[in-house]
Amino acid sequence: RVVLSAHKMETLPKSHLSERGGDYPVDILCDVSYETLKKSSDDCLSHLQSTSACVTSWFVPPDSAKVKIKISNVARFSLFGDDDPAHTVLALVQPGEETQLLALYLDGRWWSVADVMKTSNPSRVGLVTVQSVGERVVLFLLSQFIFGILERPLESELAFSLHPAGELGKITWSNGEAVGFYTVKRKGSLCDSFTSQSYKLPVLDTLFVRRHWRRRGFALEMLEDFCSSFGKEEALGISNPISPSMYEVCRKYLLTHQKQRDRLYEVEAPGGWGERRSVWLQIQLSHIPKNSKEQALSLEVSKGEVNATEDLKEEVKFLPFVYLIILRIVGEGWYCFYYV
Repeated sequence: RVVLSAHKMETLPKSHLSERGGDYPVDILCDVSYETLKKSSDDCLSHLQSTSACVTSWFVPPDSAKVKIKISNVARFSLFGDDDPAHTVLALVQPGEETQLLALYLDGRWWSVADVMKTSNPSRVGLVTVQSVGERVVLFLLSQFIFGILERPLESELAFSLHPAGELGKITWSNGEAVGFYTVKRKGSLCDSFTSQSYKLPVLDTLFVRRHWRRRGFALEMLEDFCSSFGKEEALGISNPISPSMYEVCRKYLLTHQKQRDRLYEVEAPGGWGERRSVWLQIQLSHIPKNSKEQALSLEVSKGEVNATEDLKEEVKFLPFVYLIILRIVGEGWYCFYYV
């Protein structure tokens, strides 16, 4: 599930959020409730359905032909999953293509998707916890539209589910734009609505960086923020399956953060010991997705990583033979610990 500037994570205080230029929805909607958003959407739909609405309205996307705003081109999209409150956002879609979002109706007007992803608040920099309605809308666009439709690899069958209302989410902002996000399944939260099982450890569930901003360290920053945010936890999880690119991010992080090597696990819900695989051990034994190696060869390695990479080679070289044999017998789902 997990698919890059070195700002510290911060939650914007109310006083900062209120000092806005008001140019973009995420700044304007900082104090708006979901009920207010719904009423605004209902009023818009009522106007479009009214027989008295004789004036034709058009929306002009920044990179395509204008589109007539009519009831057949407007749809509601849920912001949360089925088990959460039925909060929605009103969207203008390309005629005949319901998945192609052109604009969202927020604060009484239509906003292009590009503008919804921007901020005029100079304090909104780096990783910011999702709290307001506007931030929740941005998270929805990043996970369901930017990744889900525009930038998901063609060969990938992966799709992000709608994030629950109570799930921890953080958005990375850079140069006035939302460039990525990650979400966390909290320890003790229910795995799903069909079971009473709950997560045994905090789990990094989804992570995404927009294509234009990749290879700038944002994913590494988010992984580091996740690990430091739960510094008192003995173990941390990353949702299975971990993509090749995310394995490369983990490799870079663990090469320079040796104390974290025993904490990170690739997990399946609920994350008990039988559902964990050590990320560092998978890297050492090359038990990682096939194209990770080729990808690693194509990436630049900083000077600070060279010595750490040599240390990794030495660790793999001197892994005890009996350890490797027992690991094969027990299987990948189990781990035994040895002192040598």
